[in-house]
Amino acid sequence: MAVYTLPELPYDYAALEPVINPQIIELHHDKHHAAYVKGANDTLEQLAEARDKESWGSINGLEKSLAFHLSGHILHSIYWHNMTGDGGGEPLAADGVGELADAITESFGSFAGFKAQLTKAAATTQGSGWGVLAYEPLSGRLIVEQVYDHQGNVGRGSTPVLVFDAWEHAFYLQYKNQKVDFIEAMWAVVNWQDVARRYAAAKQRGDSLLLAP
Repeated sequence: MAVYTLPELPYDYAALEPVINPQIIELHHDKHHAAYVKGANDTLEQLAEARDKESWGSINGLEKSLAFHLSGHILHSIYWHNMTGDGGGEPLAADGVGELADAITESFGSFAGFKAQLTKAAATTQGSGWGVLAYEPLSGRLIVEQVYDHQGNVGRGSTPVLVFDAWEHAFYLQYKNQKVDFIEAMWAVVNWQDVARRYAAAKQRGDSLLLAP
């Protein structure tokens, strides 16, 4: 039985136009995200077989495969909900996301400074990767991470709350090789309500990383 399943989109394929066209959404979700789900499930089966046979020759590759596909599945599952056709702008107390807005200002000095840092982090990933706003539990602050592939170059224990997919399959059919243009356009569809909910949830469980002796 499959452990992981492909989540349904919270909107139809055309909901994020003109920022992301329907063809990209369909291919990205139905093909690419589905492949990460299948990859994670297939790798779990191969690990089970390795345990049964006590055959560990491929353990390094299997562990890397699980990290890659599982992280891809998790980040994409966040990505779809981080976007809405009614989004954009910046988080404001008047919209019920004042706690998130205050945290961004405290962690980055200003919303403009945060926006610039996340934009640059996402747009300058070498090859495939992500720009991520994450809650870091030891400091209780928000940080920006530049994620290579799906799982590299991240702080252990940080929780993603806003993710920008900078893999070519996320934008190439529409933006060609202009990754920067795509990342800039993404700010018009950010679902701050979703980001705020994720931030609040991450804070609530943030002290579980290092337990007191």
